Amino acid sequence: MTPTRLDEAAIAAALDTLPGWARADDAALSRTFEFADFGAAFAFMTRVALHAEKTDHHPDWRNVWRRVEVRLTTHDAGGITALDVALAHEMTRLARLQSVASD
Repeated sequence: MTPTRLDEAAIAAALDTLPGWARADDAALSRTFEFADFGAAFAFMTRVALHAEKTDHHPDWRNVWRRVEVRLTTHDAGGITALDVALAHEMTRLARLQSVASD
């Protein structure tokens, strides 16, 4: 079953709970995470990848040294769904853990 796209009000409400996240366009959420170094960025990506496999929902992302640029969309639905919001929350949580671990 294809997830349902969120309406504008639901997306706005979700963004209110996701500090640092923004609309990339009409169909995606985006954020850039910055870490202490490449190892910390890669550790974050590994944790996210394990979660993404469990939930069968994967980010579009790019890593350059200590930065991880993320774009979340549900391709099957043609836009932002609850799956993207949930993954954004998990990525935010994991980034906080990684930040604490690297201090």
